[in-house]
Amino acid sequence: MILYEYPFHEGIRTMLRLEHLFSRLALLAARDDAVDHHFALATLFEIMDVAARADLKSDLLKELERHNAQLQTYRGHPGLDEGALDAVTSSLDRAFDELNRLPGKAGQTLAGNDWLMSIRSRISIPGGTCEFDLPSYYAWQQHAPERRRADLAGWRSTLTPLEQALAVLLGLLRDSGRPRRMVAPGGQYEQSLPPGRTYQLLRVRVDEDVVPEISGHRLRVSVRFMRPDADGRLRPLGQDAAFELTLCS
Repeated sequence: MILYEYPFHEGIRTMLRLEHLFSRLALLAARDDAVDHHFALATLFEIMDVAARADLKSDLLKELERHNAQLQTYRGHPGLDEGALDAVTSSLDRAFDELNRLPGKAGQTLAGNDWLMSIRSRISIPGGTCEFDLPSYYAWQQHAPERRRADLAGWRSTLTPLEQALAVLLGLLRDSGRPRRMVAPGGQYEQSLPPGRTYQLLRVRVDEDVVPEISGHRLRVSVRFMRPDADGRLRPLGQDAAFELTLCS
C-alpha cells in the first residue's frame, strides 16, 4: 500500500514540501559519498528557498499557539489522559520557544555564509560546480566523510527549530483524522464535505499498482484512480477500487 497526501490550502502545501526536503536531507547527509553530500547541499538550498517566504515563521508560530490553546480547553474533561495531554502541550511549547528564538527568517544564518552562497549561486547551473569553477568546494568534497557529515550537521542544525515545528504540527494534523475503508465505483470517487468544518489534508492509501489523481477544495473532493501502462502513461482504471480515505482537520 502507498499513502498519498493532498493539501487543501497553500500553507499545508508549503509544510509538506519542507517535510519532504528535510527527509531527503537526512537521508543524503547520513551517507558517505561526496556526490550524496553534494545533493544534500542542494536540498539544503531548496529548504532555504521554500522557507524564505516572509510569513512562514509567523504562520507556524500562530499555528503552534492555536493548537496549544485548543488543547488546554480539554483539561478537566472526564476520561481525559492528562499525562498524554501534558506531553503534547509540552512538545508544542518547546517547538514554539525554539522557533521563536530563531533569528530572522529560517535559513538567515546560512545566507550569511559567503562560501555556501558561492555554491548556491552555481549549483543550479548544469556542471556549474566543477573543480575549475569552485576549487574550494571541490577540496571540501575530498575531505573524509566524517568531516563532511559534521559540516552538514552544523548547517542543518540552524534549521532544526523549523524542522521540529513542522513535525509537531503535521503530526497533530494527521492524528486528527480517522481512516475509512472506501470503494470507488469504476475507479472514480467524489464526496461533498460537511459544511461548518474546515479540512486541511486528505490522505489516500491504495495498492501499489494504482495511482490516485486527487482534486479538492473546502466543499468537495474527487479522486480518480489510474494505472500506468507499459510506457508509464496513466490510464483510467475503469474498475472498482478499494482504498483508505482520511480527512484531517
